[in-house]
Amino acid sequence: MTVLPTLRQLRYLVAVAETRHFGRAAEDCNVTQSTLSAGIQELEAVLGVTLIDRSNRQMALTVLAEDLVLRARALLQAAEELVEAAKIGKQPLSGLLRLGVIPTIGPYMLPPLLRPLRIAFPQLRLYLREDQTARLLDLLGRAKLDAAIIALPYETGGLSRMVLGEDRLFIACPAGHRFAARASIDVDELIGERLLLLEDGHCLRNHAVTACRLVPGKANEDLQGTSLGTLVQMVASGLGLTFLPEMALAVEARAESDVVAVAIDNGEPRRQIALVWRPGSTRVRDMQLLGEALRLRKAATDGGGEGGGDLPGARVDSAPSLSIQG
Repeated sequence: MTVLPTLRQLRYLVAVAETRHFGRAAEDCNVTQSTLSAGIQELEAVLGVTLIDRSNRQMALTVLAEDLVLRARALLQAAEELVEAAKIGKQPLSGLLRLGVIPTIGPYMLPPLLRPLRIAFPQLRLYLREDQTARLLDLLGRAKLDAAIIALPYETGGLSRMVLGEDRLFIACPAGHRFAARASIDVDELIGERLLLLEDGHCLRNHAVTACRLVPGKANEDLQGTSLGTLVQMVASGLGLTFLPEMALAVEARAESDVVAVAIDNGEPRRQIALVWRPGSTRVRDMQLLGEALRLRKAATDGGGEGGGDLPGARVDSAPSLSIQG
């Protein structure tokens, strides 16, 4: 009978490959460095190959190990999905669900959803990871996340996705600006205005540039914000104008903020909000339920109400735990 490597040994190998450091890999696996090193040596003995190049002081994977890491990661993901499938079969949207969300959506879309979600699915433990789209999709591809809420258009490869709705873009200007009393403006009127954008990596920056046909020189590259809140503070200080998605208006352009949001003509630039997940995931049913819950919440918010309708599969019980990582 062929002796097979254990999942623990494969996890050690993947951790070493991802951290390129024995100490950090041991921390990620919650074991001592000596335990991890012994596990790697046992794996080498089982496979009959060398995985770690120990000819110099700097740790390096062999060429063969780089290929085996991809296979090991797939096996670990399949094992995790097997366990999740067993849990999900008992009750939908239960257990740990790791959801990524981009910073221009999370603070505005999720808060009104969380309470109805925990009422509907009391056994759900929701872990939120806020990050830029590229990093979220990387984590999703490596099975570090179960799903992510992002804005389209964005290249998502072969990921499955559900479009949750559209989000119009507005221009935010100081209360004393010539646009402030207008119901809407034309895109061409932005020529000559100082436009403030999010720093590189935020998809809202690309959406604004594309939708409003901006060209280099129209935006102020010296004043870039790390968040919509930062940009709004710049606008309130008279440093320029910025773009705000509709879902952020109630928070970022409220009456006391000294910032006014004005609609944009010329096709009303907008982005699509979508839930994405890995194809073939055992949690497809959960993704569909979560997507429908998000759609209902957005519809209630768009309708101007506080949105208290029942979510799919709703039942009242104790609240799930919530973990947030920025």
